[in-house]
Amino acid sequence: MDKQLLNATIPAPRDAWKELLRQDPNALIFQAPEWIDSICQSGPYEDASRLFELPHGRSIVMPAVRNKLPPRALKRTQSLPHGWGMGGLVAAGGVTAQEIYQVYSYLSTQVNIRASIRPNPLQASQWRLAIPTGVRSHQHITHILNLEGGFDQVWSQKLSSATRNKIRKADKSGLSIEKDSSGDKLDEFYQLYLAWSERRAHERHIPAAIARRLARVREPYSKFRAVVDHLGEAPRMWIARLGDQMVAAAYLLVWGEHAIYWRSASDKELTLQTRANDLLQKVMIEDACQAGCRTYHMGESGGVASLMHFKSRFGAIEYPYEEYYLGHQPLDGFSTGLRSFYRRIEGLLPAASRERVHETRSDD
Repeated sequence: MDKQLLNATIPAPRDAWKELLRQDPNALIFQAPEWIDSICQSGPYEDASRLFELPHGRSIVMPAVRNKLPPRALKRTQSLPHGWGMGGLVAAGGVTAQEIYQVYSYLSTQVNIRASIRPNPLQASQWRLAIPTGVRSHQHITHILNLEGGFDQVWSQKLSSATRNKIRKADKSGLSIEKDSSGDKLDEFYQLYLAWSERRAHERHIPAAIARRLARVREPYSKFRAVVDHLGEAPRMWIARLGDQMVAAAYLLVWGEHAIYWRSASDKELTLQTRANDLLQKVMIEDACQAGCRTYHMGESGGVASLMHFKSRFGAIEYPYEEYYLGHQPLDGFSTGLRSFYRRIEGLLPAASRERVHETRSDD
């Protein structure tokens, strides 16, 4: 395979980037420049995207950010940071294994390069073919629902009969459903998330003040605000109410041919009584189908069997993929400790996320 690249431009020119996104059938909203802008608005990051121009005339973009604060050792290029989805590569018609190898080879020869690349799970097989053995990696498993045939086919052939029954019961529970594409309900959603986190912490005998602080660290309000500010009507909040009370709410990202179930929060007792989360999944899948999406991404479950089962009964299939690390990482020990710390937080408190969509119970 040819390793040579003609040019690498940092940051990637937006016009060329958007054109490649338009021509890549597997492109996700996480790979859009507006998503990078959201990351940079909500945290200490700068745009570190790269436009690669290959010898045969093809162009490729790697969406990425870099920490803009000192020290130098922290300035790792991330495609993308923890909690912000997948980066990887974007190309017209989709990236090939040879092109992935060319980009990898180029990056690996750069002096002082320190990078992590978490590619699009839909391209996992190409990455496995391209990346040499021995490259440090970490395996992830996500769940994706194929929407081929439209909602009627998904409903009748993908959803389990038990799930359809739960949704029918939810329809009769007195819930009302609404959609907010303006961001007007964000404050109410975030308060539901904080209350949810506080309740979970109380069950684990953690003081409420600490619970709220940890919840804000795990999912800062600025993160949601930035996504709403930069992505227009792509972030759609679906809300289930009982009377005036928000029982459950979830963010659906609809962009191009792919929809992503991104974040959610709920009231435990009312959700279990009404099956609100099952009903929200149904309306979000239907929304994705009506928008012409091919896939509905339900995210990772962290190996939790009950969460994996929840997603499988909606017809989502496991997609294993790897996150790759390039270059010497002088703060690997610190990074490992930080990830361990976040995992401990996640064990104590629920994130406002797809991984915590429902309360575990035997009949799920």
